[in-house]
Amino acid sequence: MTAVEKIEEQLASLRIAKRSTLSEEPAYLLDIDVSQPAQSESSRFVAVSCSNKSIRVYNRETLNFLREYSSCPGILNGVRFAHACDSIVFSACSDGTVKCWDIRSATQKAVQIFSGYPSNVFISFDINCSDLIICAGTEKVEKDTFLVFWDARGVTNCASATKEPLGVYSESHNDDITKICFHPIEPNLVVSGSTDGLVNVFDINEDNEDDALMSTCNSDSSVSFIGWSGKDYRQVYCMTHDEGFCWWDIAQLDTEEPITLLHVLDVRDAVCLENDSLHYLVGGLYHEKADKLFLVGGTSTGNIHLISCGTDGLSRVGTLCGGHSATVRSFCWNLTDESLLTGGEDAQLLLWKPGAVERSLAKKASMKIASSVQKRVRVHNSSLKSRKK
Repeated sequence: MTAVEKIEEQLASLRIAKRSTLSEEPAYLLDIDVSQPAQSESSRFVAVSCSNKSIRVYNRETLNFLREYSSCPGILNGVRFAHACDSIVFSACSDGTVKCWDIRSATQKAVQIFSGYPSNVFISFDINCSDLIICAGTEKVEKDTFLVFWDARGVTNCASATKEPLGVYSESHNDDITKICFHPIEPNLVVSGSTDGLVNVFDINEDNEDDALMSTCNSDSSVSFIGWSGKDYRQVYCMTHDEGFCWWDIAQLDTEEPITLLHVLDVRDAVCLENDSLHYLVGGLYHEKADKLFLVGGTSTGNIHLISCGTDGLSRVGTLCGGHSATVRSFCWNLTDESLLTGGEDAQLLLWKPGAVERSLAKKASMKIASSVQKRVRVHNSSLKSRKK
């Protein structure tokens, strides 16, 4: 059995190990991150960005609820742990700040605030692998859209300090910057995706934005997810709000070889599923051991499809059933123990492990949440080309 076949078998064998209990105020679970463990330990915390404008923190193994942070009236977008300190968690806010909390602290106040410029509304962000730089992306205001950068050093010992930006990039996108993703092992590389369809790769060590822009790839649609893949993470991929998929090889920039590895206009039409359907994409995960990219998609009733990605096309690896009862909005893959965390519109947080057996067999009642508590999720319909099925 090849490494890829072994990994695909493991993914197909994922079963529910734990469920979070539903909170007093149900909310969509929009983004998930897992704390980075010390070398000999397993990760301790899971943080979830919710549609009720809050960040919730859970115990990684038991999924017991620990903490909740909010920034009302601002809307929090995304959640990330620091890489070197597993108790530090960040989120971008629509009030023009990126906030940082310390789980060890009894206070719910942010221990550090990274402030943007007056008109900034942040809808995406990331922190680089060395925990030195934070980058956040803005909504378009009038004609302006920005990538804003801060120095993130000293975050654990500057209680309630406010940091001003190091600078901005303002020329490379002309619409909302929906996603930002730093390179997993090279702290100077970052990729951004936008409603304008562009996926830009920057080397922030360069002196100015023009020199920093290494490549511009066009997805031809509004970008909903971006990530890095391949050996040494020299590939970039993205998904679009109309369920398209693009995959590029940045290593080929200086060669005569084509940069596009795969471009699928509508993944829903490209993946063959017996007795089931694919309604949407959630994101992607690159499996280092197998050197394989997988896509995660699903159905409106909560089934999760795992899709293998190759230059010759897409194929289904397996389907995870019996967990969620509504659309799945977020996931986080843990390479260490081959586990998967998923969050959905049914307000459930699920932990899946290979061959696991759930102790409580009673599935939670279906509870697709009323739209009144729905977060303002912009799918940017105005910019999408309608395509008849």
